[in-house]
Amino acid sequence: MAAPERRAFAHRINRTVAAEVRKQVCREYGNSPQLSKKRGGTLQSLPLTEVVEPVDFEKYLSTHLPDAEPGPLGDLIEFPKDDLEVSHEPRDCRTLEPGVPEDGKQDARVRDAVQVYTEDWVIVKKKYQKLSTMYNAITAERQRERQKGLSRQVFELDEVAEERSNQGDTDDIKRCSGSLEDMPRGSWTSSIFDLKNSAADFLLRSLLVRTAIEETDCCNEKLRKKNRHQEILALYSAPDEEEAVERCSIPDIPKEQFGQRILVKCLSLKFEIEVEPIFGSLALYDVKEKKKISENFYFDLNSEHMKSLLRTHSAHPAISTLARSAVFSLTHPSPEIFLVIKLEKVLQQGDISECCEPYMVMKETDALKNKEKLEKLRVTGEQFCTRLGRYRMPFAWTAIHLMNIISTTGMLERDASDSENERKGTWNERKRKAYGRLSVGEEMCSFSNFRPATLTITNFFKQEGDRLSDEDLYKFLADMRRPSSVLRRLRPVTAQFKIDISPVPENPHYCLSPELLHVKPYPDLRVRPTKEILEFPVREVYIPHTTYRNLLYIYPQNLNFSSRQGSVRNIAVKLQFMAGEDPSQAMPVIFGKSSCSEFAKEAYTAVVYHNKSPEFYEEFKLKIPANLTDNHHLLFTFYHISCQQKQNTPLETPVGYTWIPLMQHGRLRTGQFCLPVSVDKPPPSYSVLTPDVQLPGMKWVDNHKGVFSVEILAVSSVHTQDPFLDKFFTLIHVLEEYTFPFRLKDVILTENNIESELKSSVGNLRVASLEPLVAFSHQILNKLIQLIVYPPVIAGQIVNLGRAAFEAIAVMVNQIHKSLESSQDQHGHNHLLASYIFYIFRLPVMDPEIGVPPHSGTLQYATLSRATGRPVSLNLSRSKSISNSNPDLTTTPTSPDEEVQKIISSKGIDRSHSWVNSAYAPGGPKSVLRRNHPNSSTDLKQAAECAPNRISSYLEGSTFVPAAPMRPATKKLLHEELALQWVVSTSSVREAALHQSWFFFQLMVKSMVHHLFLCDKLEAPRKTRFPGRFIDDISALVYTVSGEIASRCQKDVELVEHLNSSLAFFLNDLLSFMNRGFVFDLLRSYYKQINNWLLTTQNPNALIALRMDLIRIICSHEHYVTLNLPCSGLSLPASPSPSISSATSQSSAFSSHMQDQRVASMFELSVAFRQQHFLAGLVLMELALILEPDAEWAFFLHKKAICTLHNLLCSHDSDSRYRDPTVRAQVAQLYLPLIGIIMDALPQLYDFTENHLQRGRLASVMVDDGNGDGSTISQSVAMAIAGSPLPHTHRSTVFQMPSMPPRQYSMLSAEASRNLLICLLWVLKNADGAMLHRWLADLSAFHVNRLLDLLYLCVSCFEYKGKKAFERINSLTFKKSLDMKARLEEAILGTIGARQEMVRRSRAERSPFGNQENVRWRKNIAHWRQNSDKVKGRDRT
Repeated sequence: MAAPERRAFAHRINRTVAAEVRKQVCREYGNSPQLSKKRGGTLQSLPLTEVVEPVDFEKYLSTHLPDAEPGPLGDLIEFPKDDLEVSHEPRDCRTLEPGVPEDGKQDARVRDAVQVYTEDWVIVKKKYQKLSTMYNAITAERQRERQKGLSRQVFELDEVAEERSNQGDTDDIKRCSGSLEDMPRGSWTSSIFDLKNSAADFLLRSLLVRTAIEETDCCNEKLRKKNRHQEILALYSAPDEEEAVERCSIPDIPKEQFGQRILVKCLSLKFEIEVEPIFGSLALYDVKEKKKISENFYFDLNSEHMKSLLRTHSAHPAISTLARSAVFSLTHPSPEIFLVIKLEKVLQQGDISECCEPYMVMKETDALKNKEKLEKLRVTGEQFCTRLGRYRMPFAWTAIHLMNIISTTGMLERDASDSENERKGTWNERKRKAYGRLSVGEEMCSFSNFRPATLTITNFFKQEGDRLSDEDLYKFLADMRRPSSVLRRLRPVTAQFKIDISPVPENPHYCLSPELLHVKPYPDLRVRPTKEILEFPVREVYIPHTTYRNLLYIYPQNLNFSSRQGSVRNIAVKLQFMAGEDPSQAMPVIFGKSSCSEFAKEAYTAVVYHNKSPEFYEEFKLKIPANLTDNHHLLFTFYHISCQQKQNTPLETPVGYTWIPLMQHGRLRTGQFCLPVSVDKPPPSYSVLTPDVQLPGMKWVDNHKGVFSVEILAVSSVHTQDPFLDKFFTLIHVLEEYTFPFRLKDVILTENNIESELKSSVGNLRVASLEPLVAFSHQILNKLIQLIVYPPVIAGQIVNLGRAAFEAIAVMVNQIHKSLESSQDQHGHNHLLASYIFYIFRLPVMDPEIGVPPHSGTLQYATLSRATGRPVSLNLSRSKSISNSNPDLTTTPTSPDEEVQKIISSKGIDRSHSWVNSAYAPGGPKSVLRRNHPNSSTDLKQAAECAPNRISSYLEGSTFVPAAPMRPATKKLLHEELALQWVVSTSSVREAALHQSWFFFQLMVKSMVHHLFLCDKLEAPRKTRFPGRFIDDISALVYTVSGEIASRCQKDVELVEHLNSSLAFFLNDLLSFMNRGFVFDLLRSYYKQINNWLLTTQNPNALIALRMDLIRIICSHEHYVTLNLPCSGLSLPASPSPSISSATSQSSAFSSHMQDQRVASMFELSVAFRQQHFLAGLVLMELALILEPDAEWAFFLHKKAICTLHNLLCSHDSDSRYRDPTVRAQVAQLYLPLIGIIMDALPQLYDFTENHLQRGRLASVMVDDGNGDGSTISQSVAMAIAGSPLPHTHRSTVFQMPSMPPRQYSMLSAEASRNLLICLLWVLKNADGAMLHRWLADLSAFHVNRLLDLLYLCVSCFEYKGKKAFERINSLTFKKSLDMKARLEEAILGTIGARQEMVRRSRAERSPFGNQENVRWRKNIAHWRQNSDKVKGRDRT
C-alpha cells in the first residue's frame, strides 16, 4: 500500500508539472516574479493601481437575501437596527436648585441664556462604537488583561538548562554519599540501584491496538488544539500606538471652569480684650499682577453675647451668612498670591488709631488691674452698637503668603496610581495636561496637593485712614516679603486668629455656590455651609458658559468732598439697586455679608472718621434681575453720620446723590466711572439719563466735576460686555420680537435698514474680543445656524443670510482654533468646539410665536444664498434682494423653489449629467436610472461641476411628498446649506473652512442624523433618506477637498494631514446612516484623484501615506466586517482564464487548470474580490503595492501598511462579536489573499532562521526555463509535505533550490516582518480548514515549497529559544550603544583588541530576534579575519 501512495505523491510533484507552471508564468509575464500590474487584462481584470467600482451595497443587500439564520453569523450581514440613535439626556446640574430666574417676565437675553444652559444634551449615539479601535485601543495593558488565566508553560529547553546548571551540585552530593559512582556503570550493583530508583513508565494501553490512520490523525488534531488560546493575537504585542491615526475620544461634557481649589476654615478669633463685635473678611490678591483674584468672604466669629449687641439692627440671620469656611479657586496659581484678612468694627467716635489703642495696650493678663477701664470700654461699645450698629469702620488687617504654607508643610506624596494615570489617557488628555503646566516651577506653586496646615496669627496691622486703597495694599504686601519690612517695626494689634488651610476634597459636602445655591451633595440643609468663592482670574479663561450666572460687583473707590460746604466729615455711601425712581422701588438684590439677612435693599460703605475725601475698599455683590430695562439704575446716596449724639441732630444727613443707568443702547454698563455728585435730589425721569447731563435747576458738587470714583464689574453669562457681540444679539432679538422702530445708539432700526445692519454685525463678529467670543460661543453659533435654517422675514420678504452666516461661522471657528492651540487633539480638533457639536448643537425649531411679522402678506423670497460663486452665465449675482430686484424674474416668486425654477428655466441649466440616481430622493421614481456613474475622473469632474450649478436648496415638499407634515417654506436644511456654501466659498472664507474642515464635517453629520430623527427616517431605506441634489453637493465637496489634499501636499503638510483625517472621519460617519454604496464611490473618487497626482508629484510617498491614513480611519468603523459583505460568495469571471489583476499576488499562477476557480478567487486580489470586499480589498491592495519588490518606498510606508493590517486583525481578535469559530472563519476569509501577498514578499522578509550563510535561498522563487532540475525538492521538504516529522538535526538545512540572479529588494525590518508573519498566522489559524485544504491541494510543487519555506520562517521567528536567549534579546534590544568618545579613547589607549572588535561587530550585525547562540572564538569565521583576507586577495591581484 505504501508504494502506490508514494508514486501518486511523486506524480503530483513531478518535474513536468512544475516546468509547465514555470513556462506559463514566464510566457505570460516575461520571466517576472510579480504579476504585472502594468499589463492590461481582459474586461474582468484591472491593475491594482486602479480602484475597482464597488458593488451597489444597498441593492446587493436587497437582492441577495441572507442564507444565514439569526445568530452570530446572521449578524454579519447587516448593521443592527439599534446601531444609531439620537438621545436627549438631561444635563447634570451640580446644584440642588436649577439656578435660573423664577418664572416671570424675562428679557430676550435671559430667555436665550436659560434655554442654552438648561436644555437637554442632544447626543448622536453609536451603540457599538466602543468596539471600534477609534475609541477602544488595543493597548499593552488590555493585552495583559486578555492574557489572564493562561496556564504557566514549562519548556524542556529551560529544564535541561537548569539541570545542567545544577549538575555540579548533584555530582558533589553523589560524591558525599560515597555510593555507586566509583563502581563500573555496567556492574550488577549499579543496575540494581538504577532499577530501584527508577520510576515506572506510563502504560500505553492503545499501543498494540490497530487504529485507522484517519482516526489517529483526528485524535492527534484534537490533542494539538486542546488548551490552545483561541485569541492568538492576545499573546502578541499590542499594535504600535504611534500609527494609530484613527484614535479619538468623546469630547468632555461642557462644564463650569474651576482651577486648583483650597479650603479655608476660620476657627477662632480672640483679642486681648473683648468689648465689642469684630467682623472679618477674606480675599485673595496676586501681588505680581496687582489684582484682586477673588470676591470677598465674610465671616463672624463673635460670641453670642457680642452678637446680641446688634440684634436691634439686624433681623434673624440667614444660615448662608453664618458660614465660617470658604473654597477658593485658583486657575492661574502663582507664588505671589496672598490671603488678605481685613477686620472691621462698629463705627464709633474717634479715628482708627484711637479705637485701636486699647487693643494694642491692654493685655488679658492685666484684666484685674484694668478692670475699670475694661468696664468703661464695654459700656461705650454697647452704646455705639445700639446707636451706630448698622455702620462699620476699618480696624486692622493682615495677610498670609500662601507660598509659605506649601514650602513649610511640604507636598503630599502623590500616589503611584496617580502618576500612572497621568501617563495614561488619550493623546488629547495628555497634551492638555502638558499645556496646563505654566512653567517648570508650577509644581512648587501647586495648591492641590499640599499638606493641610493650621495657622495661628498673632499680629494684625492697624488700618490707616489715608491708605485704604488697593494700590496701598499691594505696596504693603510687597513690603511684607522683604526681610527688613517696615510693617514689622510697627506696633501690632495682638490677637489669636486660628485658620485652617487645606486642599479641597474631591466632593465636599455642604457647599453653597456664589449664587447661594446648594451644591450637591448637601444632605442636611440645617448644617452650617461652606461658601464657594467666585474667582476673578488673572488672565483670560477661554471656557464657554454652561450655567446661568448674572452677578454685579460694585467697588466704590474714593470721594472728594473737599469743596463741599457744610459739616461733611463722617461720610458713608449707601448703595441701592433701583427698578424705578420711587424710593419704594429699591430691589432686594444685594447679597448680605455675615450674620444678617441673605439679601438686602441697601448697603453702606465703612466710615472713615473725620475725612472729607475718604478712600473705600468695599465690595458690594448684587444679583442682576432677569428683566433689565432702561429704568434700572444704581443709586448712590452720600450721608454724613453723626457719631456724637446731640439733640436735634439726625443720625444720617444726606449730602449728595449720583446714579448709574445700567442699560444703555441695549448694553450693560460696566467699567470705571468718575461721577459728578448732585447736592439736590435727582429730578423726575432722571434714571434714563446719566449724571453727566447738565440738568437745569440742579446744584452739583465742585461745579459738576467728577468727584466720586466707582468701578462696576459684571460676572455674567447673559451680558457679553463686548460691543460687537452686544449689537449682534440686540439685532437678532429685534428681529425675533419684531420691535420696529428700535433705537440703537445713533441709529434707528427700521425694516428698511435692518438687513444691512444685521449683515454688518454678522461680519463684525470677527473683531470681537476672544474671551467673550469663546464664552458665548454656544449662543453665537446657535443664532448663526438659526439664520441659515430660518431666514428672517422682513416686510413680507425672505432675507437669506446663509452666506454671511456661513462666513461668520468659518472665521469664528478658525479664530478660536488658532488662538487656543493648547485645546487641540492630535487631529487638530478643538475640544471646546467638538463639545458644542457633540452635546449642544441641535437643529433649531422655530417657536411659532416668535419671528412672525405683524402683517399678513404673501411671503417673497428676496435673496438667494446659492447665488454665490456660480458661473457668470447664471447671472445669480443679480438675484432679487430687498433693495434691488431680479430682472430675470418676470413675476414675483412666492417661494424659493419657484424663483429657482424660473432662473433654471431661463438659463437652461441641464442636470442630465448628474450621476446620482434621482431615486435617492424619497418618493423619486424608480424608473429613473443613473445616467452617468463616475467610473472615470472625467465623470467625477462633471459631477463636481454640475453640483455647484444647483441654486435651489432642497426643501421638503418641493421635490417629493414627505412622510412628515410639511414645514414652513422658509425653513432650510442645515447640512444642505453647509455643503453648498462650502463648495461655492472663495478666498479667505474657503481657506478658513478648509482649515477647520473637521468642524463643518461633524456639524453636517449631526445635522443629517438629527434631521433623519426628527423626520422619523432612521428606519427608512438608505437610498431614500436624502435627495439627489444634496448627494450631488456631497460629491462635489469630497471632490474639492480631495483635490486640495492632493495639490497642497507639498505646501502645507499640517493642513493637509488634518484635512485628510477630517475627510476620513466624515466618510466613516457617513457609512453609519447614508447609502453605503455612495460612500464607497466617494472613497473611489478620492483614490482616483490621489492616483492622478502621484504621476506628477515630486514626493509620492507623502500622498501614499495620506491615502493609507485615510483608509485606516475608514476601516476603523465598528461595522467594518459587515461593510465587506463577508457572507457573500464571489461571482466567477466570465472567462475561464485566471485573473491577472493582482500586482504582487501569484495566486492565479498557483492554481492548475483543474483547480476550483471559486476557491481560488478567494485567495487572490481579483476584481470580483475587490468589488465584493471593497474596504478589505483596499487594505490588501495598499499592502501589496507597498511590498512590491521593484518599488522604492520608504520604510515608514512599510510600517504604515503592516500596522494597519495588524490593527484590524487585533480588533477582530478581541471583538466579542467574532468569537464563534464559524464567524471568525468568515472574517478570516476577507484576508485570504494575504497568504499569496506574503509568499511573494518572502525574499523581503527578515531572515529569522539560524543559518545566515545562504540568505539567497529566500530569493529562489523562479528559475530559468531550461533548467530541468529547477523543481527538485530536498528530502526534508518532501518529508514535511508527506507529514513526516522533520529531524531536529536538519532544521537548519537549506532547501536546495538553485537561485536566480540576485534582485534588489526593499527589505523589511525584523519588527515589520514579525508583524506581517503574525497576521499570516492569524489568517491560517482562523480560516476555514476545508477551504485551505482545497486550495493547498491544487498548488504546484513550486508554491508548496515556497509556502513551507514561509512557515519554516514563521517557526524560526516565533520559536521559544529559552530563558537565556530571551534575556539576551532584551539586553540587546534595550542596551545603549557605546559612546563615540569612549570608543575613541579605547582605540587611542589600545584597550580594544580583535576579540572585543569581533564581539562588537557581531552584536551590531545580529538582530535581537535572530540567532542567539553563544558566540565562540573561531578565527576562521571572525568578521575581522574575513575582511583582512579579502584585502590580501585584492593585493595579490
